[in-house]
Amino acid sequence: MRFVLSTLLIVFTSGAAIAAPTVAKPNVLFIAVDDLNHWVGYTGRNPQVKTPNIDRLSKMGVSFTAASCAAPVCNPSRAALMSGLRPSTTGVYDNGQNWKKAIPEGRGLSFAFKQAGYYVAGAGKIYHGDTFYPSEWDDYMKRIGNDEEQHGPKGVTKLEAFHTPLQHDLKDQDLADWGITDYAIEQLGKKHDRPFFLACGLHKPHLPWVVPRKYYDLFPLESIQLPPHRDDDLKDVPKAGVRMAHTAEHAEIVKNDRWKSAVQSYLAAIAYTDMNVGRLLDALEKSAYRDNTIIVFFGDHGWHLGEKQHWRKFALWEEAVRAPFIWRVPGLTKSGTLCDRPVDFMSMYPTLCELAGIPIPKHVEGKSIKSLLADPKAEWATPGLCTYGYQNHTVRTEQWRYIRYANGDEELYDHTKDPYEWTNLAGKAELNSVKKQLAESFPKNNVQAMKQKGGAGVSD
Repeated sequence: MRFVLSTLLIVFTSGAAIAAPTVAKPNVLFIAVDDLNHWVGYTGRNPQVKTPNIDRLSKMGVSFTAASCAAPVCNPSRAALMSGLRPSTTGVYDNGQNWKKAIPEGRGLSFAFKQAGYYVAGAGKIYHGDTFYPSEWDDYMKRIGNDEEQHGPKGVTKLEAFHTPLQHDLKDQDLADWGITDYAIEQLGKKHDRPFFLACGLHKPHLPWVVPRKYYDLFPLESIQLPPHRDDDLKDVPKAGVRMAHTAEHAEIVKNDRWKSAVQSYLAAIAYTDMNVGRLLDALEKSAYRDNTIIVFFGDHGWHLGEKQHWRKFALWEEAVRAPFIWRVPGLTKSGTLCDRPVDFMSMYPTLCELAGIPIPKHVEGKSIKSLLADPKAEWATPGLCTYGYQNHTVRTEQWRYIRYANGDEELYDHTKDPYEWTNLAGKAELNSVKKQLAESFPKNNVQAMKQKGGAGVSD
């Protein structure tokens, strides 16, 4: 199916007028989900998860099984994928940094579409917090409340939300994501006289895990299974890696018997977001744009729930780096296909430009994955690259994950035999050539970390 034909060019041959169709520019529905790791149906990473609507979207196009974020932290991940500039280029590595001081106005993905004549609108968390350049958007929904109100009711501390399954008597519409989704639904219901780029940024499953009680009821505590883990998993991890693990937090959770409760809460928060994704898909299906709209869906990075005695993101292992990545492109993608090629989220900017016929700006560092959208088995030699902090990088191929820290410490995992990264092979001399080859994909230029804004440090 080709994109919907909406305009006619009149050409004249032998004195007769002939209608020659031209292909309309595709619309874009851009769905970003905060802190959503690879616990979705198509990855098979967690059999307990219930994501019928994300699964429905997966069946509509191509889903990537080895997709890496640009950085395992909200601010740098989003600044990178939206600007086309990697963290190692900008020095934006953490949440407490003002990305605008490193990335000039006019570099954003939305601005590229706006310049190309698109109507560009957004709502929710696309950049970190409520930061963006107003000039890069035609319309952006006014922020709903403060951070606490965006993630849950007042009076809930982050510690409480993280350690206990809070089953508040809420309605779906009591959380900010409902209103954010409403905004996107309203945009899909409008008559647009030009193609649109519509960004919808959902917060859950970001902390605190406060959602209506019915989502907890989907996951009875007595049936909760812990993620696969080993108590001695940090034994072969070098000091630089161990320092990234939140072992004290893990010990407290285990001591207070809250591990299963935390898993239950995360699953419930994912289920809430899945409901809003379903609302978006329903609205698109009912709209005039159903056959001419690209959908790209992603979690901004992964999330640990006790694997390697670590919680949250802020690390370079599989759980923190890997996230869902789904594309539906009318006329290009085939329904229900999986792609095992390693990619990263820096591919979004150039791919969307290419699909929309927009010249890719020269500053963009990512590589288009259009060839993989057309053929998920196509040749692909570029690993997924992720950076956390100055000169800490990891690359992921279909077989390997290689991590090298700023101090030279290393980790190497063979995913064909060790999908949970339990055995560090970096010390094996016979694999030196593998490490050397993988290291060629690390950034050649590494900018020092920019100063934290207002003395702030890393936060969620």
